[in-house]
Amino acid sequence: MHAIWSGEFIAEYADTEVVEGNHYFPVESVNMKFMKRSDTHTICPWKGVASYYSIEVGGKVNIDAAWYYPEPKKGASNVKGLVAFWKGVEVRE
Repeated sequence: MHAIWSGEFIAEYADTEVVEGNHYFPVESVNMKFMKRSDTHTICPWKGVASYYSIEVGGKVNIDAAWYYPEPKKGASNVKGLVAFWKGVEVRE
């Protein structure tokens, strides 16, 4: 699977974890040079507190376009260390 935004490969991994239709990529497969930590946090009732990254490519910024769960709840431990994308980030094979 590939996560692509603004013509750049943001992440690449053969076997993503799919949760609620979202592909979660291991953080090691994410090109961190495009990722900027965000102060945004949201709460999922069953996964816990999500943190966000904005994606910056060629001077363009996609605010809060990636999220992860630093300390997911017990029932969502399968997403620990993984990053998912949205807001126009294309995820495809």
